Amino acid sequence: MFAIARYLPLLAASLRRKRVRTFFTIASIVVAFLLYGLAASMHHAFDAGVAVAGADRLMVMHKVSFTQLLPISYQSRIRSVQNVVAVAPQTWFGAWFRDEHNQIPTFPTEPETYLRMYPEALLPEDQEQAWIADRAGIVVGRSIADAFGWKVGDPVPLRSAIWRREDGSDTWDVTVRGIYDMPNGGDTRNILMHQDYFEEAKQQAKGLVGWYVVKVDSVDHATLVAKRIDAMFANSPAETKTSSERAMAQSFMNQIGNVSAILSYIVAAVFFTMLLVTANTIAQSVRERTNELGVLKTLGFSNGGVMALVLAESLLVTSLGAVLGMLLAWWIGVQFEPLLSQYVPGFRVPTSAFLAAAGYVVALGGIAGAMPAWQAMRLRIVEALRRE
Repeated sequence: MFAIARYLPLLAASLRRKRVRTFFTIASIVVAFLLYGLAASMHHAFDAGVAVAGADRLMVMHKVSFTQLLPISYQSRIRSVQNVVAVAPQTWFGAWFRDEHNQIPTFPTEPETYLRMYPEALLPEDQEQAWIADRAGIVVGRSIADAFGWKVGDPVPLRSAIWRREDGSDTWDVTVRGIYDMPNGGDTRNILMHQDYFEEAKQQAKGLVGWYVVKVDSVDHATLVAKRIDAMFANSPAETKTSSERAMAQSFMNQIGNVSAILSYIVAAVFFTMLLVTANTIAQSVRERTNELGVLKTLGFSNGGVMALVLAESLLVTSLGAVLGMLLAWWIGVQFEPLLSQYVPGFRVPTSAFLAAAGYVVALGGIAGAMPAWQAMRLRIVEALRRE
């Protein structure tokens, strides 16, 4: 950075020499760092979902698949297992609002038990009591409420492609009784229904639920409790598979993470291409300025000074592209946050990505300028002045 400041007038003149070439070189670097910033944002969103998952909460689901249902009678048996504090049933409801494209994750559960198991879900006391008292009431996350403009007290007709009411209708008339927040970056895209209302009104699969969320008294007992639960239902018609909520979230993200891996490979390929483009640009610039470099050495510039000048040019070009690319990625996250939060909450460029980008600038800029800088350093004054 000291070299860049010292030779700034010379560097600026060099960049203006071939403005079109400089523009496209910087543009390629902008694209590379833009893709890196977006990929880092996606990884941050995925990691945030795993980080907020409770290590002291277990997920008990059917051994075959989570689409297979479990008997409601399992709840009391799981509750009797040593070190289990609370058990809440949940089921995938498959709700949509107005249009089938507006799919909303919705889960019937037991209100009081759920709120006790998820203290990170902040719900005002009056709204909590209103939800508990109204069997047809729902609690919605802040992201959902903002997306559809829902307020407490609004009637909402939810429709389900999976569950029908006893009268054959696929419309479930519910009322918003609360809006919860997750200050620590948790998912606020969900709707919570009353388990009793769902059980009484549904047409099929009476007495069955999707899975159970189990709260244990200590993280240290989680593995042992999981083994006890699975052993309890071994060789039964509905065997179970139990793991921590965090492990389940990590497993789910690992499956989705293939998309992130593809993005990472694309970014790596773009970085490599950017490296070649930048190195070629600096090499051409050095060849075009051979006479000038010879003059600089004649005026007293040392070999090390000339080498630093070329490296500084490479770092400056890379820095300009990196700053613009990362700022553009940050701007996209800010501008589209209301839309993206419905699908990937926590989508933003993390501080660690900016720090890593600074490291990439130094590494890529140094590598791209290394060979041209070495050639400039070894350049002899007589040979440089002879060239045209």
